[in-house]
Amino acid sequence: MALLMTMEKQSDDQLLVLAAKAAGYKVNYMWQCSKSYLSIKGDKEWNPLTDDGDALRLAVKLEIKLLYFTGGVSANRSIHGFIADERSGDIMADARRAITRVAAEIGRRMQDEQSTSAAG
Repeated sequence: MALLMTMEKQSDDQLLVLAAKAAGYKVNYMWQCSKSYLSIKGDKEWNPLTDDGDALRLAVKLEIKLLYFTGGVSANRSIHGFIADERSGDIMADARRAITRVAAEIGRRMQDEQSTSAAG
């Protein structure tokens, strides 16, 4: 299993865009008045970093599993070997961020594969 070190340096906006790509959502715009969220399916705001429902739907859609432990949470998608651990002390925020990080890594790899296919 690979720990997701690459996603740690990504901004929240970058995580959201890549996670949306993994989920198959078309992104309309990314921010408004310094409030980060994506607009998907028309005008619906989508931000799995702050919305429990968005995070749960993302986890279910991408088959991301959660494991809770004292002081944090781990998210993984075993088919790809992605793991993200979060330990901020806020278990709900940790779960949302871990889910989003795993989804963003899936989206990043999809993007890389598309770039490679287009180049070849």
